[in-house]
Amino acid sequence: MSLIPLVTQLAMESGCQDRGRCDEVLTSAEQRHHSLVEALLEADLVEEDQLAQSLAKGIGLEFMENSELDLSQPLHSRFPAKLALRYRLLPGRMEGGAVCLMTYDPFDIEAKQAVGRVLDKRVSWAVSTRYQIMEGLRQGYGVGAENFDELMDGRDQVVDDDEMAQEVNVLDEEDEEASVMNFVNQIFRQALRERATDIHFEPLENNLRIRYRVDGTLQEVTVPPNVRTLQASLISRLKIMAHLDIAERRLPQDGRINLELDGEPIDVRVATIPSVNGESVSLRLLTRQKFDLSMLGMDEEAEVKIRKLLTMPNGIILVTGPTGSGKSTTLYTFLKELNTRETRIVTVEDPVENKLDGVIQIAVKPEIGLTFANGLRSILRGDPNIIMVGEMRDVETTEIAIRGALTGHLVFSTLHTNDAVGGISRLMDMGIEPFLIGSSVRAFLAQRLVRRLCEQCKRPAVFDDEYLLSIAFPLENKPAIMEAVGCQACRETGYRGRMSIIEICVVTAEMQEMIIGRTRVPLMKEQALRDGMKPLRDDGWAKVALGLTTIEEVLTNTANVE
Repeated sequence: MSLIPLVTQLAMESGCQDRGRCDEVLTSAEQRHHSLVEALLEADLVEEDQLAQSLAKGIGLEFMENSELDLSQPLHSRFPAKLALRYRLLPGRMEGGAVCLMTYDPFDIEAKQAVGRVLDKRVSWAVSTRYQIMEGLRQGYGVGAENFDELMDGRDQVVDDDEMAQEVNVLDEEDEEASVMNFVNQIFRQALRERATDIHFEPLENNLRIRYRVDGTLQEVTVPPNVRTLQASLISRLKIMAHLDIAERRLPQDGRINLELDGEPIDVRVATIPSVNGESVSLRLLTRQKFDLSMLGMDEEAEVKIRKLLTMPNGIILVTGPTGSGKSTTLYTFLKELNTRETRIVTVEDPVENKLDGVIQIAVKPEIGLTFANGLRSILRGDPNIIMVGEMRDVETTEIAIRGALTGHLVFSTLHTNDAVGGISRLMDMGIEPFLIGSSVRAFLAQRLVRRLCEQCKRPAVFDDEYLLSIAFPLENKPAIMEAVGCQACRETGYRGRMSIIEICVVTAEMQEMIIGRTRVPLMKEQALRDGMKPLRDDGWAKVALGLTTIEEVLTNTANVE
């Protein structure tokens, strides 16, 4: 007997506006033996909450939320992880030896049959939303929990080194045999779904902590209990993937892993650090980004300035800011804009984070004498139009870059300073002559990354005028201030993605004279403002006024800027 009439009726009661489309989606799902509830949700025909409540009411089951879960016992002790994760079932209350299982698809006969075969206790059923069940499973069982029991049983098994050390690790491959290998792959998959930029495996005294960095913030990953017993196997697996020496545990090591997910290549930079509790492994996930100036979130005025700077035939353009402020992404975006058939671009980096087609990229290798300075000397002999130096680390590298700029090359690089004008004093502190700075540097760009508000849950915020005046926020923009709330789309953080705030100090003729005359930094900053520089915090306030970020984000990321 077909369930389509019943499910259609419940969908209409849940707010579905298109009965014809609903019938079409359900008929297609039934013909392919797919879940009818899943098909409705994937087609975005109904709201999850409304559908779940209609299903519960329509077939006489209880509607439950995660807040009603019985947390007195770990989920693993009540219900097998593999069964829970395969059929998306979340164990709820325990009453008199019976367990209440939450599902978002109460018509899944296969799940009920599997539970009947495995579980030797009475079972009652309740309905919840797909999001709440998936979130409950993730938090209750942890990433990779479906393989945990098998991992524990087979932790002494040896995986074929040739298979583990393949050049490209394809994460889409299905492997029915539970192993350390697919546990690690699951960690990668989850990180990429969460849009993480880094994964950290950190051994503690009694546990192994795994954390993702998402939008610049570290978030701890829930993992199965006693995963510490697998620490050696997990670290060895990662080191083999990165072609590192698994026997060396006393010294730091660096390597790379090439992954593939859904046909998309992903480069992973690997760094191991020996600690008193064992080796810690940090992974930087480098997806193949599509670099574009619009990604940087600049306003129209800033973009005009940038495009004018990129048309200059020679000189140095320096991007400044602390680690993690997006300097490299900005430089790659500039190179992408300038990468044409008529232009020869060469870079020297440590390491090469993103590969650009048509650009010659050199990775620094100090152990064989390939430093920034030596690499830059070679580049200048190679007839480049544009040069990018990963970082101005020392006087020698900076002087060579200046010589390149003075001899007709356009040079891009980075400096670690708090603001744009601070780049001038930083170069002077390094020992660079002021006349060389004034004649070679075209502009200093300072930037920070702020989290972007989630469009689905942000709401107007309320602030006192006195407070806004104390932080120099324009009162006329007060009605536009928004705050972070948190929802399913942003995993309750209130933010989704990041954007840059920037200040651009163009070295004008007046500024050039002040540099050569060793004028004090505050006076040079005043001149930069007269020349049209918008300070970092003011650019942040402009983003707040557009409802793109929050006052807290701007203040946090510009706290050390005067």
